[in-house]
Amino acid sequence: MLKRWQFTAETGEYGSVGAEIRRSLTGVWDRFAASDPGLLRLMAGLRTVAAIALTLVVLAVVGTDVTHLVAGAMTAMFATFAIKEKQVRGQALTLALGLPTALAAVSLGALLHSQVIAGDIFFVALIFSAVYCRRFGDRGTALGLIGFQTYFVSLFVGATVSALPVLALTLAVAFACSAVVRFTVVPETPQRILRWLRGAFRARVAQLVATHIELLDARPEQLDKVLDDLRRHTARLHESALMIQGRLEDGTRDAAGAALLQRRIADAEIATERLGVLLLNARTAESADTLTLHLPQAPLPTAKMPAEDAATVTLRRDLNALHLLVSRGASDQPGTAVAHVRNRLLGYRDEDNLPRASIAVQDVFRGIGEAARSVLGLRLALDGPQDESDDTPATTRSREEFDAEDIALAGGAEEPEEDDRGGLQRPTTRAAFQIAVGSTLAIVGGEFLSAQRWYWAVLTCWVVFLNTASTGEIIIKGYRRLLGTVLGVVAGVGLAGLVGNHTWTAFALILLFVFAMFFTAPLSYALMSFFVTAMLGLLYTLLNTYSLDVLILRVEETALGAACGIIAAAVVLPVHTDRRTDDLLGTVLTKLDEVVSASVDQLSGGPATDLLGLSRDLDTALDELRASTRPLTHPISPLRVRRQTVRYLVALLETSAYHARSLAATAELLPYSKTIAADPRLERVGRRIAHNIETITAHVRGDTTDAQVSSGATIVSLLESDGSGAPNPGTVTYRVLRHLQRLDEGVSGLARPLGVPVAGRPEPKGKNSDRRGAESART
Repeated sequence: MLKRWQFTAETGEYGSVGAEIRRSLTGVWDRFAASDPGLLRLMAGLRTVAAIALTLVVLAVVGTDVTHLVAGAMTAMFATFAIKEKQVRGQALTLALGLPTALAAVSLGALLHSQVIAGDIFFVALIFSAVYCRRFGDRGTALGLIGFQTYFVSLFVGATVSALPVLALTLAVAFACSAVVRFTVVPETPQRILRWLRGAFRARVAQLVATHIELLDARPEQLDKVLDDLRRHTARLHESALMIQGRLEDGTRDAAGAALLQRRIADAEIATERLGVLLLNARTAESADTLTLHLPQAPLPTAKMPAEDAATVTLRRDLNALHLLVSRGASDQPGTAVAHVRNRLLGYRDEDNLPRASIAVQDVFRGIGEAARSVLGLRLALDGPQDESDDTPATTRSREEFDAEDIALAGGAEEPEEDDRGGLQRPTTRAAFQIAVGSTLAIVGGEFLSAQRWYWAVLTCWVVFLNTASTGEIIIKGYRRLLGTVLGVVAGVGLAGLVGNHTWTAFALILLFVFAMFFTAPLSYALMSFFVTAMLGLLYTLLNTYSLDVLILRVEETALGAACGIIAAAVVLPVHTDRRTDDLLGTVLTKLDEVVSASVDQLSGGPATDLLGLSRDLDTALDELRASTRPLTHPISPLRVRRQTVRYLVALLETSAYHARSLAATAELLPYSKTIAADPRLERVGRRIAHNIETITAHVRGDTTDAQVSSGATIVSLLESDGSGAPNPGTVTYRVLRHLQRLDEGVSGLARPLGVPVAGRPEPKGKNSDRRGAESART
């Protein structure tokens, strides 16, 4: 009986029924936390719903009519979601400034209610100002959005001068309720969000390690599915790491603490991702191409089932033990048994402790040791010093390395770069002119469709410009909004018939749809539009203006607004998708060159630099490039060859970024590690990669150059050419050379689809034609 409650150090599992239930509940919560990093979507939905509900209750108590209930609910909604500032003080100031902004907008809406031309002109000017204010950061964006949405509410409820006092009081109540919910009921503080994000990161690391276990035991016919899971969980882990980096400065007490946590997060991400690569290598007959981790439908190397020998049994046991260490917090790991497991895994960092196995399998054990080290570092950064009474020499060495890193990482943060573009080239200025023209077209066209509800076209035109930067992105967003609106109309017809005159039932469904709208917004814009349109059907029912013709008009106005937005984006100061992707591709290559050059220089004995900061800039640029290429890779794109080419290029860049991050993480250990020493020979082997990146960057930016991409000898052979020979497997230099080799292959692979000449490769016939084709593929 006692064995059911015993923790087994060899397997890393609990045996009690209670612990099994707790583990199941923890697993369910971890999956949810991993799917919603930081619980940001959940909290946004709950905060908005609570603000609307409180507003409705207060207004109902004072006897407000249905029209003002609707106005109050809409005001509470946008007063809550418009504010994006991270610090509580900034949120309070923006909310305080938002109320007079809203009162001014609704007053002008009421005064211009009967002045059609003057009202339209003011609406366009308000839209221009709201978009232009984005240049002033989160506060300018929030105030502009509040001004626009309040004017829209005045049009929606038909505000008049006589009703203005009651409407102003309604807005004041809505803002007050939004403040109460934001600061007391569902508070949003940087520290709390960062804590939730850390929990999501831990959950996603655990998910990825669980996928590693599946990869070990998967049969050959199951590898495709497991590899898809590996890609997905790796991408989600990287997403969580970037979200944490965006919250570090506001959520930590000082710059040193932010730098320390950033380092620990990067260590854990790289170590876990590397473990998957090493395990995939061990599962294949030949060395696996790491491109398969990033490119869907990439050919999988010939698979083989791992022999069920002693090394495989030990590997499975230790992967399960690693999963245990990752998935449970420090408070859930009492006693000496967990310390025994941790010490055993950290022991694999020493070559003498590796089991007898092939080089590929030994690499996996080394990867487990490094992953265990990253878990220990994350625990120390998040939970403070741990009990050291059961430490082995390997664990003690890891702690000493962390202590040395803590001292070295004490430094200030860099100032963010500002956009030095001026005039019409500034994104906010360009977008303001575009949306002003698009809104003018939407007003004119909307008046032809309906003299009362033309503003739906303007709202759609406004929305399709939010968070978009190119014509292609606007087209995709307009298409998704139209699709969601059509489906929402169908749902609205059915809901209106079911609700009838039951006012509070309608409001309850509205709250449900508002929550669903905010919870699904980052996942699917079409789904969000569906909930918005279904909610509007209920609002029209409450206002006694519902009819099937009204909902059909909603679809027509949406289509018109999307079309006007697309026309304005294509005609007024256009930023074509090909131009934007070219600019971002050049930026990514430049950032990649900076990371690789600085890492190789430091590994060769050069001065220490902020490599993790450079890596973060590379990841940010790559994310922007990935987002800009979505219109080119969307299923509705008719150019299938270009779609595949773009996916291939992005996958190569993702693979190169992974190896660059790994180089940077290794190089940052150099100043205070007892096991890593500088190797001057690496400077020579890094020159070719830097030259190739610079050559490709020059061609992408259109610079006149005769430079060609160098290829031929492998990185290892370049190192061997000086007579010193290749390093032994398991050494840090060997690991660095493997990353450099993969980088060299990835960068060289970019040359052909981008039309960059490669030395030693004959130029194909029809050079100019092929060059134009390459440019088309790139864009």
